[in-house]
Amino acid sequence: MKKRMLGEVSPECRRRLVTHYGPEVSGWLDAVPTLLEEAADRWKLTLDGYHDAGHASVVVMAGTFDGRPLLLKAWADPTRFRNEVTALRLWAGGPTAGVVEAADDLAVAALEMIGGSPGGGERPPRELPTVAAALQGLHTFGRRRRRPHDLPPLTTYLHQEVRPRVRRRLESVDASPWQEHVDAAVPALVALEEDSARSTVLHADLYRENVLFDWLGHPRLIDPLPMVGDAAFDWAFWTVYYDLGHGTDARLATAARISRIPVPVLAPWCRALALDGLLFYLDTDDPRAPRMADVLAWLSAPTPRNRS
Repeated sequence: MKKRMLGEVSPECRRRLVTHYGPEVSGWLDAVPTLLEEAADRWKLTLDGYHDAGHASVVVMAGTFDGRPLLLKAWADPTRFRNEVTALRLWAGGPTAGVVEAADDLAVAALEMIGGSPGGGERPPRELPTVAAALQGLHTFGRRRRRPHDLPPLTTYLHQEVRPRVRRRLESVDASPWQEHVDAAVPALVALEEDSARSTVLHADLYRENVLFDWLGHPRLIDPLPMVGDAAFDWAFWTVYYDLGHGTDARLATAARISRIPVPVLAPWCRALALDGLLFYLDTDDPRAPRMADVLAWLSAPTPRNRS
């Protein structure tokens, strides 16, 4: 059995997690190599070094004694660990990464490596419809299987996090270049209502980097921030964020067709998420703010025709 001492996480990894969690995560980052080495020893895995990606966890490439590639993932937040592992197990057999092992005491899990490399395989030409079909499949699993009671509800996230931070940022950031579109989107956020008939386990973090492809070109949705709530949230997130500023119109049309949620129902969810994103980008001086503003403007148009 090959043994390897991991050493410290990279300065870039430390910077990302400190930015995400604050300076208090530094002690955990100092300890995480030992946690990962303990998990590898417990599960008889080899270690092949860090995969330097992500803002909320530390990932190491690993393998079984017979050469099966895996990823060891350590979470700084034990609640986030429990929620992600719970959701991945609920979706087992679906378009996600499988959980091979998990240690509650370490907040570490061994996950299937998609496509034989940490970044997955090559993206297929028909990426858009295949990802939409995978998301619909994920939602079907979430509706048909017994849902855990400890996953957070979307309603709480909207009431306790999204709406308060939007109100706070409306008073503190300068959105004047796009004030018309910001003002038009605020009622959409306030008026959002979930439909219990669409309730499922949500992925809730559908950025493009969280969709990998296996050897056969099938999409696998990784790194969820799972919640229970209206599927419209996931479809809106995918529409707005999957490839920010590119193909928004095509994703919205595909989302409506595959989910069978009409565009007039999805559009307010999209506007609410775009508003929240724009204010966040402005608040943090993120260079993506103009792109998000263009998306919000397109979503706010009565009959949008220009490609976004």
